[in-house]
Amino acid sequence: MTKLGSVYAGWGGYQTSLLHAVEPLTPEHLAWRPAADRRSVGEVVRHVGLGRVAWFARMGAPGIAEVAAKVPAWSTDADGGRYPVEDAMPADDPVVLRGWLEASWDPIQRVLDEWTVADLATTYSVRWQGRAYAVSRQWTIWRILAHDHHHGGQLAMMLGILRVDAFELRQLGGHIVMPELAPTDAEG
Repeated sequence: MTKLGSVYAGWGGYQTSLLHAVEPLTPEHLAWRPAADRRSVGEVVRHVGLGRVAWFARMGAPGIAEVAAKVPAWSTDADGGRYPVEDAMPADDPVVLRGWLEASWDPIQRVLDEWTVADLATTYSVRWQGRAYAVSRQWTIWRILAHDHHHGGQLAMMLGILRVDAFELRQLGGHIVMPELAPTDAEG
């Protein structure tokens, strides 16, 4: 059976690019926002980690309960959906933000290592705007992968404006995993 790690190969490299981009940031970098009504750099990073936690908790991913228990506050909407209260966590400390990116990655890595392609069809129920949805694991994983890329691109643009070098995330688009060499080049 094909493990999800082979299907989603490269996502771990993107995670590494996010971590490398956050590592050199100062509290001043993290506090910068492009407009008063937009997220700061630190809030974007925090949102990436907490988005992972929220959706992987709904899906019941392996190892997520331990990570979700570390979220300081949760809110519940009218449909019973639980969401981390993002403002309950700091967004100005690069060590804390990096820690959340790492902690939120652990359940993803376990899913990639433990689940197979056949597991993608498994569904769970989510209520949203008064309606019940049968959400597949495939939908959730795609949502979070797209969420990582969307906000990673946002982060790359913000760091570019700040003139912060985040080479992997900006110039390489977060894709630091190199493909295998072609046989003729490998034999060289």
